Amino acid sequence: MLKKKLKNSIFAVLTLGILASASLVSTKVFASTNVTDNFDFYNTNLWTKSDGWTNGGMFNCTWRASNVNFNGGAMALSVTKDTQGGTKPYAGGEYRSVNRYGYGIYQVNMKPAAHSGIDSSFFTYTGPSDNNPWDEIDIEFLGKNTSEVQFNYFTNGVGNHEHLYQLGFDASKSYHTYAFNWQPTYIAWLVDGREVYRATNNIPSHAGRIMMNLWPGIGEDDWLGPYDGVTPVYAYYNWASYTSN
Repeated sequence: MLKKKLKNSIFAVLTLGILASASLVSTKVFASTNVTDNFDFYNTNLWTKSDGWTNGGMFNCTWRASNVNFNGGAMALSVTKDTQGGTKPYAGGEYRSVNRYGYGIYQVNMKPAAHSGIDSSFFTYTGPSDNNPWDEIDIEFLGKNTSEVQFNYFTNGVGNHEHLYQLGFDASKSYHTYAFNWQPTYIAWLVDGREVYRATNNIPSHAGRIMMNLWPGIGEDDWLGPYDGVTPVYAYYNWASYTSN
């Protein structure tokens, strides 16, 4: 699919916008092995807001810190018109962990955006900016159909592992818990505590940052659906956690 080829190139561009950090040569965790955040406030000990740069390509937005907000015990990521003079017409929200984490269970309780052309995500990522190969594990909601969720992963830049899982409910209507259990020989994805999909081939091995973002696509109508330019659009995150083995 064109989407797969584009995503390979776009996440190479992603490294231009990430602050370089110390070299990581194994899956050793660089932080506490048990982390939970209820998103009551912006916890700068755990997270940073992406601000002032764009991935380019299919990401039709500039990341703005103002598009990551906390209210009523939840974090809201938004897509809005960009009013700060960026090269893209829209602003998107991205929240990323300060530290990198290895094998273990990653969970998020969230409501994705139900809007065609919009991607709501929870994933881990590391790459050249961390002096690592590009390794990534994804949970993505394509706003054109929030009754399904897409799982994917990349190992040393090799992806093409997409799997669409039919949820049996509209994820945008209420909070549900989505997770992946990352182990040396497999990744198991779970919905509300029940395993629904497992991958066992060429599993990533490098610890990565926990990331959440919301963004509008361009040139990806077959994958994301067309975006009509309506703003604001929101995705809501109630809590997230990581537990090592």
